[in-house]
Order: sequence, then C-alpha cells, then structure tokens
Amino acid sequence: MKRRIVMSMLAGATLLASTLLGAGPARAADVPAEFGTDWHDPVTAAPPVAKPGGRSCEITLAQAQFRDFTPYRGAYTPPGDCGDRWSKVVLRLDGKVKGRQYDRLGYLHVGGVEVLRTSTPQPSPDGIAWSVEKDVTRYSDTFRSRQDVEMLIGNVVDDTYTGVLDVKVTLTFHQGRPDGKSPDRVLTLDEGADGATTVTTPRNSERVVAEVYATGSGGGCEEYWYLTVPDPAPYSCKAGQGPYREVQIRVDGRLAGIAAPFPTVWTGGWSNPFLWYVIPGPRAFDIKPITYDLTPFAGLLNDGRPHRVEVSVVGVPEGQTGWSTPVNVLVWQDEQRAHVPGKLTVHKAGDLANSSSYTPDSGSEHRVDTDGAHRLTVAGYVDTSHGRVTTTVSRSLANSSEHRWGDGETTDALDATWTDDESVTVDGRGPAHTTHTHRTYTMDGTTTLGGGDRLRTVLTLGDRATAVETRGGRRTTWSRLDDSYRGDATYTANVPRDQRHAVGTTSERYRSYGSHGCHDRTLTTVQGVLTADRHRC
Repeated sequence: MKRRIVMSMLAGATLLASTLLGAGPARAADVPAEFGTDWHDPVTAAPPVAKPGGRSCEITLAQAQFRDFTPYRGAYTPPGDCGDRWSKVVLRLDGKVKGRQYDRLGYLHVGGVEVLRTSTPQPSPDGIAWSVEKDVTRYSDTFRSRQDVEMLIGNVVDDTYTGVLDVKVTLTFHQGRPDGKSPDRVLTLDEGADGATTVTTPRNSERVVAEVYATGSGGGCEEYWYLTVPDPAPYSCKAGQGPYREVQIRVDGRLAGIAAPFPTVWTGGWSNPFLWYVIPGPRAFDIKPITYDLTPFAGLLNDGRPHRVEVSVVGVPEGQTGWSTPVNVLVWQDEQRAHVPGKLTVHKAGDLANSSSYTPDSGSEHRVDTDGAHRLTVAGYVDTSHGRVTTTVSRSLANSSEHRWGDGETTDALDATWTDDESVTVDGRGPAHTTHTHRTYTMDGTTTLGGGDRLRTVLTLGDRATAVETRGGRRTTWSRLDDSYRGDATYTANVPRDQRHAVGTTSERYRSYGSHGCHDRTLTTVQGVLTADRHRC
C-alpha cells in the first residue's frame, strides 16, 4: 500500500478556547484495551475566554444543520438591552455530530466580516458534542448595526458519511466601558470586475491593521503543504520548489507584509484520526488570523480612493488552488481631523531565500532538506492632531525542515521549524513604544505502515510565542505562550471501523504567563478516555 498521507478530507476549521466539559479523569481500571464506539467529547487545554461581571445580553447569531455546501443565511440585529458599547463580546459555537464524517472547514461572516473560521472534530458512532469560544470584541463596530449573516461548514452526507453537523452560534455582549483597544472601523475588501480586491479607508485613519485568515485546505496537497516536495523527488505530493510557504500582502502592488503560515493539522491529519478524537492539535478549532500592521501605508491610503490590497501564498504551484485568504481591515481614526496626511518613508525587502534539495539514498530512503528565509522593513509617518507619528514594522521569517520517506511511502517522517519575528515601533509625542513578538512553530512526526497493515503515527507539535512591549527602552508588559501536543496512535488500516483495534495516547500542555497572569493546564487521554487533567497555576 502506498502511504500517501491523506491528512484529511477537509472542506473547512477554528477554536480559540474550548469549554467542552465532560466527566473528570478516569481511573486506570476504566481505560479500555482499545478504542470503542464512543469517546470523550473534544477538549483542549487552552483557557476559556475571561468574562467580566455585570450585565450581559445573549443573542443567537446562527443555527443550522450542515449536510452539504449550502450556506446558512440570516440577519443580525444588535441587542437592544445592552446598548452599543461593550467591555467584551464573546462568540460561542456549540456543535454536535454522530455517525461517520470527515473533518470539515467552516466560516462565519457578519456583514461580510469574517468573525470565525473553524474546523470540526470527527465523530464517534454514538455521537460527540463540542464548543468553541472566541473573544470577538475587536469586531464591535460591525455588531453596532443590522447585518447580513452567512455561515458555512461544507459537508457531504450520504450512505457512508452520515454525520450531520448540528451547530448553534451565540454572541454574548457584556455591558461596560470599552477598553479603547478595538478599532473604530472594520472593513472588508471590494472585488472589482477585473478580479482586483480594493479597500477605501477613512481619510483620517491613523492606524491600519489587516487580518488574514489563511488556511491551506480543500482536499488536495495544500492541506499538508509542509510535506510537499520539489518535482524531482518521487513522492505523492509535489509542489514545484517544495514546502516553503509564506503569506504575503501587497498594497497597490508593493509588498507590505510577510508572515509564516501556522502548520495546522486538522482532525484527520497524518493519516490517523485516533490522534485527534479528543484533543485537537493547536489551533485546529481556532484558526487565528495572521495580522499585518499596515500603518506605514496609512498616508498613502488616506486619499479617499480605493487601493488594491492583495494576498498571495509563496510556494503554491501556479494554477493550483488550496488556500483561502479572507481579509478584514481594522482602522483606528483621528477624531480631531478630517484628513490625516502621511508618507511611506522606508521600504526594504530582502531577497527571498528558498532552497529545497532532494537527496536519493543508496538504499530505500529518500530525503528533502528545505531552508527558507525572508526579511521586510517598512516605515512611514502620519501627521495626526497630536503630532507626527512614525511607525516602523520589521519582520523576519525562517523555515528549516527535513523530510524523509521510504519506497511506497510506508514510512514518512518530518522534522520542521518555522520562526516569525516581528517588531513594531511607534514614535511620536513621548517615548517610543515598541512591541517585539517572536513566534516559533514546530512539527516532528513519523508515520509507519507495518506488518498486518498496522499504521502507527508518533507526532509532537508546538505553538510558541513571546511578546515584549517597551516604552522609552523600559519593559512595560510581557507574555509567553507554549502550547505543546504529543500523540502516539496505532490502528489497522484498510479494514472496517470495528476491526481497526486502535490504541492511542495523546496529551496537550498549554502554558501562558506574563504580566497579565498565568494559565498552565495539561490533559492526557488513553484510548479516547480522559485520564489526566492537571492545573499548575
């Protein structure tokens, strides 16, 4: 059997904080010898969204059963009992599904603004339920007026794949003074007859940030782009120069931002759904957007005219689909001025380094080594009512990976690291304010198809980030995230579900700490049973 990793038959994916609560950890004596027809509901070690006290209002934003690719369409009306200013807005998705189904990717739009991108867990025959929570306060501008609502979790239901995705989404509005961090406007891109996408910002914009919900998906090789190989290599998924991917955003054709995409593993990933039945990989249910600070371009954008804003993914073979890149544009305005002029003063784009070399082994092993890197620095100023403010954004990306596989792809291994360093300095009246963020993503795994068609996957994933803010050279706040997943699962392939004799142990430790407190939780499952739930903070 050729191993060709079918990572997932995904149509869609997101989860910021799951609040899926089941029974407490089981005793060792209660753990079955292998997976049965039911298992613990999906759960993640990430913290739930912190909610303020006081008055709140809840509305249902969407409710649907997804059987095909027909979107749910409805209307949103602001909550009349909670005013139009909120200290926090929390979105919650509650879902349930049973039978047999692949993981699916979904989105939720309010007034065209993407407020959620999510994937789904794979169900047990007896059925599962899951929840997703997300802080959506930054979209408050959208929620202040009546809007059209569109939601889709593309699905296929037939005699084999029976799982209907039953989903309800609510918004809870917490009354209180806004924190002052949310944008004044949330914009979407307009698409012209020529296919170009543009945005027209208010003429008094003093800060502009783009969000891009970038996901490689759709059932093809871009779902697991990190395993693709250059053309000479004998592997089932090829991609020209190999696996290096970079998400770029351009303003009027000029490179304005670069970023490393997160290597999401969906819940059918690495040919082994038994890894993900209870604990999903990092971000699998919460597809966080890539953010780009476009403030250096604000002076150019503030002329009242539409400007082209385009997103592309480096490394995708020409003409090949597989990436979705919806964009929101967040704008902060200067209320004291009708027009904020400015200028782009620095634009330094380094050469893109992308080397992916294939080495055939004298035996039966093949190997591809990849190294990629890119740097970009942009700076610009705006003349605001409180003086000239200069913003400098520097970003540096790097990726290295070693991919090994055997003939027939009965063994397949990847050891990869991505880094994304970003520095944003705002210099105006008073001491300069700098935010430096260092992101590291890791993936180290091996899948082996052995005797008796026993397929085993051993995999570790890491999502880490450190952020430090300084003012006048002195540290003001800091934070650190370390979300680590480990899994080891084995089953018999190419047989009916009840003959797979699957076993598996998975764990996740999610640590976040810094100036704003601490969260440290570890979950462990064996054969789909939650065996440990430990809090250390």
